[in-house]
Amino acid sequence: MTVFGGYTREQLRQSYADAWRKQLARAPLTPLESMIADVIKLHPEYQPMVAKPQAAADFESAAGSPAENPFLHMGLHLAVREQLSIDRPPGIRELQREVATRLGDPHGAEHTLMEALAETLWEAQRAGRPPDEARYLELARHRVRAIAGR
Repeated sequence: MTVFGGYTREQLRQSYADAWRKQLARAPLTPLESMIADVIKLHPEYQPMVAKPQAAADFESAAGSPAENPFLHMGLHLAVREQLSIDRPPGIRELQREVATRLGDPHGAEHTLMEALAETLWEAQRAGRPPDEARYLELARHRVRAIAGR
């Protein structure tokens, strides 16, 4: 089960707002809140929205809009971090190290893995099946090779 298993959309968004409010107030954070706040710190463009719980709750990503859904983006960061913490799928941690070394940027490395994860999730949803870890690693390796070829 993931760290957010069973949460509603509203509860998830409230957790982002609560973590950010506590971060700004320098209040003690739970380990999960600390992870969320770390991701929000990396994205100053999302900070004004999560600083206003109602704005976070009301956010709607327009279908087909080029505008990114900040909660999906931050959620993918958290998913990748959870995967790295347990090296699941096996080998993902080493891939992250490799791409972070090549890019010289751990945040950029997460984005590389997030792209592969998002594509894997999209394919699984489209096919009506569970995500394929082998496919995820294949996509991630392909992106790492593309970075190496730059």
